[in-house]
Amino acid sequence: MSVFKELNIDMYDSYSSDAIWPDEEVDHPPYYGGKDNFYEAINVIEAWGLNFHCGNVVKYIARHKEKNNAKQDIEKALWYLQRYLETLED
Repeated sequence: MSVFKELNIDMYDSYSSDAIWPDEEVDHPPYYGGKDNFYEAINVIEAWGLNFHCGNVVKYIARHKEKNNAKQDIEKALWYLQRYLETLED
């Protein structure tokens, strides 16, 4: 049984993340600025229409100072950026 049926949510109706993820730690973690942050990483990624690689670059850069290992998040951003660069034609 799908999680949507189990929770009695019609996945084709308007999506409500609050119904599926009521926990702020999952839906809007503090290291992304919380629910009221207009510049939360997911909002920026979707507004700019970024692909997977570039979206991850934004995500890791946006949160690097809020997590325990800033250097690791910057390294992850660079890793995704390098992978994206490899897909581009000269």
